[in-house]
Amino acid sequence: MKNKMLSQSVADNILSMITIEKRFSAGDKLPNELDLSEELNVSRTTLREAIRILVAYDILEIQRGKGTFVTENALKQPQDLAPLSDLKINAKDLYEMRLIFEPEAAYFAALRGTDAEIKRILDYGKKIEDEILGHKDRTDNEHAFHKAIAQATHNEFMNKLMPILYQAISKGVVLSRQSDKAIKDTVTDHRMIMEFLEQRNAEGARNAMRIHIMHAMKELDIQ
Repeated sequence: MKNKMLSQSVADNILSMITIEKRFSAGDKLPNELDLSEELNVSRTTLREAIRILVAYDILEIQRGKGTFVTENALKQPQDLAPLSDLKINAKDLYEMRLIFEPEAAYFAALRGTDAEIKRILDYGKKIEDEILGHKDRTDNEHAFHKAIAQATHNEFMNKLMPILYQAISKGVVLSRQSDKAIKDTVTDHRMIMEFLEQRNAEGARNAMRIHIMHAMKELDIQ
């Protein structure tokens, strides 16, 4: 709990640098991890967790190989971040949205997706697994994985829902840092979803996606 509170406090400090001190503007790159952790007098692990929180709130974005940057939305954010307890409350509603839509998306993706679309889903799933096993941030590829499933439904409105579902996925990635079992379940569940999609087993894909989301809700304590 202490570590959670510390990373939340560091996230608030970085947000203040952006919104109050005006040290960074939209598009600016943050100082490197070593310098920023020394300035804030925290470990690099705590700093990384704080950055993940800010990524989930769309205040920062991580560009692979380039660094961490302030988003266009950063200055539109309230000046205080909600604590992780509020993050869970908000995540509950968002995960219920996922539970309503994503199992059906997986069902129709298995039926309608082209071979190329199914392959794209499987490729993103493999990247996520590699990132989990390598203890790397997987948010971008989680978004891409679920978006690829939505695209494979060939349903225009499913694609339009994705920005809302991204919020749930981002919050889930942040919260899963607190639960080793949630991370392990993600690997197992994704493999099951991918296997049924590859087999074009629509019912299996639907059930696998439902199990995946229900696992996350249970392990992240957002039921």
